[in-house]
Amino acid sequence: MSNSQHLEYEPYGGGGPYVDLHNAETVAYGVYAAPGTYDDTYRPAYEACEPPPPPPPPQPRVPHPAAPGPYEAGPYDPHAARPRPPETLQLPAPQPFPAAESGRAERRRRARSAERPESAMRRLLPQALVVAFLAGGTTAFVAEDKAVELTVDGKPRTLHTFADDVGELLAEEGVKVGAHDMVAPAPGTPLTSGDEIAVRYGRPVRLTLDGHRHEMWTTASTVEEALRQLGVRAEGAYMSVSRSQPIGRAGLALDVRTERSVTVMADGRARTVRTNAATVREAVQAAGITLRGQDTTSVDPGSFPRDGQTVTVLRITGSQEVREEQIPFPVRRTEDPSLFKGTEVVERTGQPGLRRVTYALRTVNGVRQRPRRIRDEVVRAPRAQVVKVGTKPRPTSVQRADGLNWQSLAACESGGRPNAVDPSGNYGGLYQFDNRTWHSLGGSGRPQDAPAAEQTFRAKKLYVRRGAGPWPHCGTRLHG
Repeated sequence: MSNSQHLEYEPYGGGGPYVDLHNAETVAYGVYAAPGTYDDTYRPAYEACEPPPPPPPPQPRVPHPAAPGPYEAGPYDPHAARPRPPETLQLPAPQPFPAAESGRAERRRRARSAERPESAMRRLLPQALVVAFLAGGTTAFVAEDKAVELTVDGKPRTLHTFADDVGELLAEEGVKVGAHDMVAPAPGTPLTSGDEIAVRYGRPVRLTLDGHRHEMWTTASTVEEALRQLGVRAEGAYMSVSRSQPIGRAGLALDVRTERSVTVMADGRARTVRTNAATVREAVQAAGITLRGQDTTSVDPGSFPRDGQTVTVLRITGSQEVREEQIPFPVRRTEDPSLFKGTEVVERTGQPGLRRVTYALRTVNGVRQRPRRIRDEVVRAPRAQVVKVGTKPRPTSVQRADGLNWQSLAACESGGRPNAVDPSGNYGGLYQFDNRTWHSLGGSGRPQDAPAAEQTFRAKKLYVRRGAGPWPHCGTRLHG
């Protein structure tokens, strides 16, 4: 037999296989087992694909002799000299050992004998690490899980989360918040198990408070809660909607009129009332005062009454008065080349028009007020006055009359006044022309209305025609 084979067939106690105990597997104290009694599960890599060998058939139990005799042949048995209790050994039946099977057994034996303790530790260490990791991961997994209560707009729910803070929790749950929303605690607050998180959405409120409009946001869910949140005194106030009205996410419009104190002065008496009226007129009515006819108040009756305001009632009586007034006539001037420059002649006398005006007269609390013009109508339209304006160049002299003393004659006739008229009204001007003579000399209109130079020019022409005869008393002055 080769050196790799350690099993030999040797008679033992009347016959049977001989077992090499130097290379046999170690068993519990006092128990002997032959090779093959315990299954070998080791498989080298080159045998991974080979089928495992069939298990050996069961062997009959043989009583162990009380005092076995010495071995006559075979290797030395170190256990033979040791006393043993009577036990039963299970020995395999004699079988042929094929060469291939003997080679595999030898290779397995060598692999087991060559295996070192550190190799076994290397195989066991990954398994131990996996077990430790799974145990620690489970503990961390349980520690990171938090049970919190999230309330969104008054609707609570209990959640299990791994979020680190409030903001991460809201993001996980898809709860979006804006600048007008309230989150308590704040989004950056760390989370621990048992925390309670509340989210209240902001709602727009168009509040008209005592006549003043405000645009604001509130997280309140009802009108009454919003009024408390905004600090509005609701006792005795008028509200356009019920206090229990819910406020949706779209918001609402709210008109609130708080109770105010208003003093009304009427008919010599003061009355103070507390009211939530919308206008001064309503406040006056609340005071038990009736406005009649043209009666009004010291402030606009449609204005909003303020707290502590005093309103005076004005008792008004009124009438109307019609007056006729003249309308001045216009003056229209036209140029006339037949008249000397500076000469104006009234061609048509103007006539004033007539207007009928209606005035309102009233007394306030017995005091007469200034009349107020309320209506007018034209009874007769005015007629324009037409005046001719001369454009003809004025002559500088009259032959045979320029050297006479005309200034002395004018002083004697009219006192040197161009617009002088005698008491009879028939003569006028510097030289006291009558109208007929004046017109015969080329003058127009009345002589006293013509300029002084034109009057002197006409007087010179008259002197050439008739001498000093037209001035019987003052004519001698021309030569003086």
